[in-house]
Amino acid sequence: MIPLMNLKKQYASVAEEADKAVLDVLHSAQYIMGQNVKEFEKEFAKFIDVKEAVSVANGTDALILALKALGIKEGDEVITTSYTFFATAEAIGFVGAKPVFVDVDLATYNMIPEKIEEKINEKTKAIIAVHIFGQPCPMDKVNEIAKKHNVYVVEDAAQAVNASYKGKKIGTLSDIACFSFFPTKNLGCAGDGGMVVTNNEDLAVILRALRVHGSGENGQKAYNLLNDIDEEVQEDAADQTVYNPLKYYNYLIGHNSRLDEIQASILRIKLRKIEDWTNRRIEMAKRYDEAFKDMDLVIPAVQEQGKHVYHLYILQSEKREELTAFLREKGIATGTYYPVPMHLQKVFKDLGYKEGDLPNAEYLSKRTFAIPLFAELTQEEQDEIIAAIKEFK
Repeated sequence: MIPLMNLKKQYASVAEEADKAVLDVLHSAQYIMGQNVKEFEKEFAKFIDVKEAVSVANGTDALILALKALGIKEGDEVITTSYTFFATAEAIGFVGAKPVFVDVDLATYNMIPEKIEEKINEKTKAIIAVHIFGQPCPMDKVNEIAKKHNVYVVEDAAQAVNASYKGKKIGTLSDIACFSFFPTKNLGCAGDGGMVVTNNEDLAVILRALRVHGSGENGQKAYNLLNDIDEEVQEDAADQTVYNPLKYYNYLIGHNSRLDEIQASILRIKLRKIEDWTNRRIEMAKRYDEAFKDMDLVIPAVQEQGKHVYHLYILQSEKREELTAFLREKGIATGTYYPVPMHLQKVFKDLGYKEGDLPNAEYLSKRTFAIPLFAELTQEEQDEIIAAIKEFK
């Protein structure tokens, strides 16, 4: 069986380094907010080319905390795509705001910027641009609309680490950006993990407070920022891994959302390999493109002046169910992304959307599927996948 993604192969490629790193963490007894977390935040910020990187427990929390840091609350509206993973919309609802969905481009699967402007009103406080499947959203147009209407822009970059748009890394093209390190992501840990990045130092302070119950020095700093209080906050430089007396002083309603030290140690190793892994994905995607270009399939388009990192290689077919069943019989895994667009999810029934409201997202939900693509996929395995798809009638 050729899996959609092969985490065992990826682990094998870093096993010696990862095993040592994990054991070093266990021997150090610094399991929470230790040196690996601090160093990974610095390394990731440098890699993305931003001032601040704040690690959190997972990609969903990254979105929730980003929205909370921006002050998004009940009564506000946030515009985003209907063709995305649930967490994008879930985070909006979690902070009490209303998700407002727009349709997507049939070729790139990203939001149509002109559709965004149609939905903006006095309640709109932010736009979440999703770089779906590793494909950059047209951020210049999104930012132009946001600036015109004085609303925030959040990048949901959960699937797009190392992607870029017009020469700038995804994560640098908004007020705040969110990443996921779920194991199947291009940069994945051995569990859950996430990151929020920004060039706004005040937002970073608020994020660092929110991830640990709104407590400690960052909690006090965040409280002062949010309440226009000008006072110096004394920092405790002592080791706070086991005991930090300041954590019992709370200033904001926050969360318990910290990246685990073991996960950070693994991510530091994988971050050094992400360029090679990305190049391999792009190389394999080009082989697929060439193989399928004359078939009755729609291959992935690439956003103009964008670098697509192919978190997933998505095809479109009028015979999706038959083709994916055929591939399963051949021992080739596939995945359906996404079978129900956000505006038709039952949880959002009260928003009043109905079938036909966002026709492109609905059309794609019936046609799109992913085939195996990961850095460790061999040429022989890829040839087998290509041959099977060409055999299908």
